[in-house]
Amino acid sequence: MTDMLVPVVSAALISNFVLRMPLASDQLLKRQRVNALGLATLLLMILSGILGYLLHHYLLLPLALPSLRLFMLLAITALLIQPLLSTLSRCAPRLPFDGLWPLLLGNAGVLGAVLLGARHDHDLAYMAVLSLGTGLGFWLALSLFSDLRHRVAGNDIAQPFKGLPLDLIGAGLMTVAFLGFNAMIKS
Repeated sequence: MTDMLVPVVSAALISNFVLRMPLASDQLLKRQRVNALGLATLLLMILSGILGYLLHHYLLLPLALPSLRLFMLLAITALLIQPLLSTLSRCAPRLPFDGLWPLLLGNAGVLGAVLLGARHDHDLAYMAVLSLGTGLGFWLALSLFSDLRHRVAGNDIAQPFKGLPLDLIGAGLMTVAFLGFNAMIKS
């Protein structure tokens, strides 16, 4: 049980792709779409991580074509987006999944998670857990940014700090807070 819990906590809190690496951040995200994008990204990371692992280990490596891994992962991610969004919109009709296709396609966090997971020689369960933790960390960072924007929307803020400067200050403070989790797990 601990073997599966450590990668989830590590990927969600310690190696948070949005805060540690500038992957997958989007300035145009509205507050009502945070949960829809978080859920869609979480499921896309899990599905593309598992399928990417399977195709990499059982198709590309036996054919001695590991250099095609990036192109295969891009195609898998692009092909999974539309069926995933249509399934999610049927299962959760209250969440606004319309218009998320370009955000998911341009999300470098999904591809980064799959590439980093495939780089290490772990098993399929580890890749699934790593994808789950990365997706949860992405959703957490989106929620934190959305909450920050919502809280400062009605406040009187000096003009030079409005918009992007305040977002960067918030991102820096969140990154420092998440760095505090580094001592929690030693690998």
